[in-house]
Amino acid sequence: MAGPRKAVLDLPWREDDQAATTRPILLPNLKGSCFDHPLYQGLLHPTRRLCSPSSAPASKSSKKPKMQATVNTFSNDWSPPPVEFLNLSIPQAKKGDPAPGPRGLRRLALQHPKVSEQVPQDLDRLGGLASLGELFWNVAGTSPEAATPGMSTHTSLASGSSGCYVNSLDYLLQEKRTPVERFSMPPQAIPAVHPGETVFLPRHHPVPCILDTSQLKPRNPLEKLFLSSSPARQLTFLHQGVLSSVYLPVGDRPISLLQWLLQLLTWPPETSSRAFGLLWDLSLDGLFRQSDGDTNLWCPSLQEVSATFHSLGAHSPALRPLRPIQHTGSKAGLSQSEQQDALQEVALDSSLNYICKFLTLCALAQPGAYTDQNLLDLIELLCRAGLDTRLRLLPKTDLQQLLLQLLENIREWPEKLRQLCCALSRASDHHHNLLALVQLFLDVTPRSRQLRGQLSLLVMARLLNQQERLPLWQEKAQLSSLCQLLSLMRPSSLRWYLGPETMLPGQEQQPKASAQLDHKVCYLCHSLLTLAGVVVSCQDITPDQWGKLQLLCMQLDRHINTRIRESPQAMHWTTLKDLAAQTHTRWQELLAQCQPQAQYFRLWEGV
Repeated sequence: MAGPRKAVLDLPWREDDQAATTRPILLPNLKGSCFDHPLYQGLLHPTRRLCSPSSAPASKSSKKPKMQATVNTFSNDWSPPPVEFLNLSIPQAKKGDPAPGPRGLRRLALQHPKVSEQVPQDLDRLGGLASLGELFWNVAGTSPEAATPGMSTHTSLASGSSGCYVNSLDYLLQEKRTPVERFSMPPQAIPAVHPGETVFLPRHHPVPCILDTSQLKPRNPLEKLFLSSSPARQLTFLHQGVLSSVYLPVGDRPISLLQWLLQLLTWPPETSSRAFGLLWDLSLDGLFRQSDGDTNLWCPSLQEVSATFHSLGAHSPALRPLRPIQHTGSKAGLSQSEQQDALQEVALDSSLNYICKFLTLCALAQPGAYTDQNLLDLIELLCRAGLDTRLRLLPKTDLQQLLLQLLENIREWPEKLRQLCCALSRASDHHHNLLALVQLFLDVTPRSRQLRGQLSLLVMARLLNQQERLPLWQEKAQLSSLCQLLSLMRPSSLRWYLGPETMLPGQEQQPKASAQLDHKVCYLCHSLLTLAGVVVSCQDITPDQWGKLQLLCMQLDRHINTRIRESPQAMHWTTLKDLAAQTHTRWQELLAQCQPQAQYFRLWEGV
């Protein structure tokens, strides 16, 4: 016998509720008290479900189940409120708009704070509403479009009236960004690479090289055919490797042939590589065939080396800095010109590497082949060439090896050091280029180390206009001179020094000119501080110099660290302060490694 049938509550997760949610909901006549309305009862009792067909009671009994309120405490499809509830004033919904579903309506009604406040005052208007959806939109003060899922903030802004103020995140950010963009300056940083100098001009065609055959006498038919051929046919002999079989077996190295090969080093890589290979093999063959200390190695003169650089595009043998070339023409022409410049950059780097390798061999094999003055001129010529704009990002290993060897070949080193430093300090007018020139000399030999320190100190004095006032050349006076230069490196002093050259007339240009001046001051101070670090690192810190280095640390904190004001809009000051902190740390490490003299301990004991 079947038991009594129990009433089953319709829960929202039952499958048969899917069809029920699509049926329309009819409002009952409001004949009784307004507190009897189901919407108002649901708002007063949030634990009771509102306007859901699936939650209707199973029987028509007036008694309500006691556990009914605890069954459906929270809806299973609860989701966070839409962002549009922040809108303060948005036009009302238009008539005829579709009403949302009952579940979405109940969720918005429970979450919106205005519903519980305005329902009692708005109940008189319930009779004129066509649907429960219009009731909710009228009470909430929003429109269906504003709460439609997926609608962006820009759509809400566009749909609002002219007097509508939308308190959205994008709108607040736009208000904050507008005055900042009006007065802000673009961020400026300290360049990691020096600007360079335009030394070599681009060449679209190589300089013609003619082999002088007036002093050459052929010894076999193959050599006679080579000497009697046209310049283009002679290049074919070189490309096919025939000249190696002509001159290497007999050990003959005509000077005119070697000069011709040296000039061919300035041609494109397919020719310069062949010319360098033959020139290198002929030179090494002469070294292996030498007897009784007689070196059969040809070394080009300074004039021949200068002519080679001239063939690479230098306008004068002295390699003075030139102005950059301005390309004109159509866009297609500019694109083709850029491609040619890229190829010429590779060719220029290859040619200079070949020349430096061959000169290094000559400097090693014949240290006395050049006079001291020729060595100084050759070093200056090579350093100016190393500052070329197209060579800034390329390694200069061969050039640095050659410079080290040329320094070792100078006979009167102490006397020529000052002359060399004075010549190199005038190689450029830009402080970063001079710093890059100092860094061309590696800190691996005593002479190179001494040149780096002395040249750095001279460049600092020249940039600060103190080269005639300091004892730069006195022995063990470098740290004392650096202390005086460090006091002139404070940003305020550099700003006064550079101010007349940077500030622009006109009140409207003052903020921009001031920002540019700050960047130039920071940029110059960064180079000066780097040079100061080179000066200290090239010194042998002895106990008698401990006090001078300690004074340098104090000067660095006093004039640089405490004078820098960092700002998010000026990251270059942060870069300078980081360099100052790193420099101070290195100097403190040097102080820790050196024991001061006893007089410093007595001084501190007296204090």
